[in-house]
Amino acid sequence: EKYEVLKQQIRRIVQQHSTTGDALHNTRNHPSILEVINEHSKEEDEVKIPLLVYVSREKRPSHHHNFKAGALNVLLRVSAMISNSPYILMLDCDMYCNDPTSVRQAMCYYCDPQTPSSIAFVQFPQTFRNICQDDIYDSQIRNIFKIRWHGFDGVGGPTISGSNLYIKREALLGSFSKQQELVALKRSFGPSDDFIKTLVEDYKPGFIHDGESSRMLLEKANVLASCSYENQTSWGTSANYFTGFTLHRKGWKSVYLSPKKPQFLGTATTNFNDTSIQHMRWASGLTSVAISKFCPLIYGPLKMSWVSDSSFNIFLIIFVSAILKSLYEVVTTGGQVRTWRNDWRIWMMRSITSYFYGSLDVVLNKLGMKEASFLPTNKVIDDEQVKLYEMGIFDFRTATTFLAPLVTVILVNIAAFVRALVVNVVDNDRDGYWEKMFGQMFLSFYILVSNYTVIEGMVIRRDKASIPLCVTLLSGVFSVFILLIGSAVLS
Repeated sequence: EKYEVLKQQIRRIVQQHSTTGDALHNTRNHPSILEVINEHSKEEDEVKIPLLVYVSREKRPSHHHNFKAGALNVLLRVSAMISNSPYILMLDCDMYCNDPTSVRQAMCYYCDPQTPSSIAFVQFPQTFRNICQDDIYDSQIRNIFKIRWHGFDGVGGPTISGSNLYIKREALLGSFSKQQELVALKRSFGPSDDFIKTLVEDYKPGFIHDGESSRMLLEKANVLASCSYENQTSWGTSANYFTGFTLHRKGWKSVYLSPKKPQFLGTATTNFNDTSIQHMRWASGLTSVAISKFCPLIYGPLKMSWVSDSSFNIFLIIFVSAILKSLYEVVTTGGQVRTWRNDWRIWMMRSITSYFYGSLDVVLNKLGMKEASFLPTNKVIDDEQVKLYEMGIFDFRTATTFLAPLVTVILVNIAAFVRALVVNVVDNDRDGYWEKMFGQMFLSFYILVSNYTVIEGMVIRRDKASIPLCVTLLSGVFSVFILLIGSAVLS
């Protein structure tokens, strides 16, 4: 009932602020809105519901809003004026708290005198309520939240995963004394004297629920939600994506906490299009790291040696070891062999679609040939898509730009494998052809077997979620072109 009332209140607020016409309803061009949705309960017998404030930051086409990081910056400033709470919970829009004791569990690390005071944030895993049994799109992100982050917990903790974490305000903003130079603070945090007061130690804002003080405080906070506030400050120049790396570099630590009961639950993608867009965005972020000073190859002290032996056996051992390692990780975290198969398959699919386009987007942006893009993941539940997902059937209703590379790779490998097989039979293994081509044939065969679901979508299936014939034909043209170039190079 409270939630339904909340929705109606927010709708009324939006309608009340519609003085600018259609501009308010444009997600890229609207003023800021701050409204108190729920004040503290005044009756002692009532269950006390915390103060709830609705914030919609200003957006204008002339100002880059920096996506989620920009929204968090605004909420940091606005919340400082109203509560200045020392700890902040960060959640994605589709995530909800599944266990109200999560805050208590996180505070155990902050408040325990035996733990270091340098803990910046406590990161919980991302878990989802709608994972099907086979998890065909590897939505659990098993290798991150069940393997790697546990390992990082022993070397200072993991980096920020974007959601499901409690973070210390002091780690994000710093701690300042009253003697701190005002000009320097304004250069970093903007021109608002009221906001800079919140940075001083022991500042406790008093939010009055009636009278002139409350209205004036909201008006001051509204200025902090404007899109131009960060101009000429370090707010507008800092690389927000690297917050987790920066905190660790400054000496802060983090904790990875993964209780048996999921503390937060969200909605996983249930079709190939949405999972491709999501991983393209993540690949774009990882590429940004790779070409920054935080590149793992140059930033850490670890020295890496190169494999120089050209013997096939060396690469075979590495290949098999990587497969067995991933299988071991899946089995030891509660998965099955088919779960491992699905994880490996979707990784290969993403490698030539999402990861390629995400990396290309960053490179073009750095070269000034394209503006940075951010495509939010669709979280709207579609009954037909969910039914296919629960049956373990791929939904290939996505853009041709995602399907064409995937189908092209499959067609090229089919042609290469069949040709090698025919030549071997016709020549009767003349000049040791089989020995020379075994590695290449095995690789093509492995790719085809692992991605049989793509072949099924091209040839066998005829439902609406199969791969369209036009995509197969277009990919066939690309495949012929690639094979002709390959033949010309080899000849």
